[in-house]
Amino acid sequence: MNAPESSPQFLARADGLRLAYRHRPGQGPTILFLPGYMSDMEGGKAIALDAWAAEQGRAMLRLDYAGCGASEGRFEDGTLASWRDDALALIDGLTQGPLLLVGSSMGGWLALLIALARPDRIMGLVGIAAAPDFTQWGFTDADKALLATEGRIEEPTPYGDHPYVTTLGFWQSGQAHRLLDDAIAIDCPVRLLQGQCDTDVPWEIALRTADRLRSSDVQTLLIKDGDHRLSRDGDIALLIRTVAALLDNR
Repeated sequence: MNAPESSPQFLARADGLRLAYRHRPGQGPTILFLPGYMSDMEGGKAIALDAWAAEQGRAMLRLDYAGCGASEGRFEDGTLASWRDDALALIDGLTQGPLLLVGSSMGGWLALLIALARPDRIMGLVGIAAAPDFTQWGFTDADKALLATEGRIEEPTPYGDHPYVTTLGFWQSGQAHRLLDDAIAIDCPVRLLQGQCDTDVPWEIALRTADRLRSSDVQTLLIKDGDHRLSRDGDIALLIRTVAALLDNR
């Protein structure tokens, strides 16, 4: 039986709100896991990657954005930009040297934004069903009209007990940080893992992202029977092999 994990640590933002994190010291580069929308650092992929990092003596940082998981704050106050800034605050406050970003779904969008904000720190990036620009392609005209009139959308989700909430503020922030309409000025190696049975992120988004990236070292790995979560044993093994290969080739 595994020993219970200790409580997370906290770092205060400039406004005093405390962000939860788990930072494992070890050999660099530091692996940073960025969760998806309405997710947190205790998800299966994050924990599996952290366990591998521990076995390998690798440094790793997991985190919860404000209003998510163990972090303070209200989820509905979060935006794409504020959660990017939460991650940057933890990066700048806790880590030194190169980083390997691993982002799941929305976390893949955030990984791209973080790589643009800290280009000298990022040695590689792995997207798991990365969802850049999902405020553009993931919302119907009816959704956008409802956001404009009601200020929020609530939908059932198969991934948890709470409804999937999108606020007008989050949608507007996403629209202001779209990446796929132009070249993405990232030059580090990028690996995009994408299931072709993903009902949330069309697999063509991975190809479009790869095409927009300026880096010449980009690989898109399509998993034909893979869903959005890519959390089966084989999917997690592929994730770990991908991370390991990037770390070994630096």
